[in-house]
Amino acid sequence: MKKNKLYAALLLSSATLSTSAAWAQEAKPDLDLSFNASLISDYRYRGISQTRLEPALQGGADLSHTPTGLYAGTWLSTIKWIKDTPGAGSTPLEWDVYAGKKGQLSQDLSYDVGVLGYVYAGNKLDQVGLKDANTLELYGQLNYGPAYLKYSHALTPLFGIVDSKNSGYLDLGANIVLREGLTLNLHAGYQKVQGINASAATYSDYKIGLSQDVNLLGGMTFSLAAIGTNADKSFYASPANGKFMGKHSLVVSVSKTF
Repeated sequence: MKKNKLYAALLLSSATLSTSAAWAQEAKPDLDLSFNASLISDYRYRGISQTRLEPALQGGADLSHTPTGLYAGTWLSTIKWIKDTPGAGSTPLEWDVYAGKKGQLSQDLSYDVGVLGYVYAGNKLDQVGLKDANTLELYGQLNYGPAYLKYSHALTPLFGIVDSKNSGYLDLGANIVLREGLTLNLHAGYQKVQGINASAATYSDYKIGLSQDVNLLGGMTFSLAAIGTNADKSFYASPANGKFMGKHSLVVSVSKTF
């Protein structure tokens, strides 16, 4: 008799939990809006410093539609590479605008495809022998467990490099959870640049890092990463001081999503 009562209780508890879970899923809003902000010791994009090896402030917003997987967002960061180029203007910000779609191909395999525009308002690179810095890329990514493979293809000249339309970037990486809140971040990339500067502008980059979630101010993430490239030291030198922008170094950051 006791066994029957216990069995009935378990069934009732299971039904209650299932009903609660189903209600929670139904109650989840179709549209999800989130914001992010970060402070980083050096804004490295594909291994190359955008801030002359100095800190940057960054922030953005993302809007996603859960039923369809459609999303759109924007992100900004302080930069120095344009205003460091004589005659190229005083553009202090990179403004990214993007939209795409995520979905599942199977239980373990997911995808992410979209378009990303990099905007450098007021840049004058086209007046100093280069191309306009504004860049448009298409991207596609496959995710399998913690690993991902992503390819980005430039529909315009790449960040002002002459004749660099149709350049591509291949990104292979993994974000492996070591324990709750602690993640190992691995990345290897290959930037293929088209055009007359192809041999000097093409390079590989890497990242090995750790990210730790901390219950501080409602939840923050601290990251430490070793980043470097085999880029050409002359091509990727800062016009301001001649320092190599793809040097091997440690980068630290603190970020928050809300």
